[in-house]
Amino acid sequence: QVQLVESGGGLVQAGGSLRLSCQASGRSLSNYNMAWFRQAPGKEREFVAHISWDGGRTDSVDSVKGRFAISRDNAKNTVYLQMNTLKPEDTAVYYCAASGDYYSIYRREYDYWGQGTQVTVSS
Repeated sequence: QVQLVESGGGLVQAGGSLRLSCQASGRSLSNYNMAWFRQAPGKEREFVAHISWDGGRTDSVDSVKGRFAISRDNAKNTVYLQMNTLKPEDTAVYYCAASGDYYSIYRREYDYWGQGTQVTVSS
């Protein structure tokens, strides 16, 4: 079992920055591909960014390219999401997720999920 705990969310003005962290316990994250998803009120949970187990591959949804960056520190068992130039439409609960088998954009292919951290961007 892997337990994931997100932190770093909060209220920020448009144009500001936040760095989310996802701390894992139970097992080493070096065995898992990791991702960030988000869910805005009334909407489905959507893929934001993912990173391969060794950090060698990353990708993100077009709406955050050039603004968000995913990274990981396997020695600290932590994954990060640096979010810059935030927009009101980035407001959502952000979740990290771990997959032992897939480097994927699909929710169904992730085995473990955190409880989420709220990000609110004011205009």
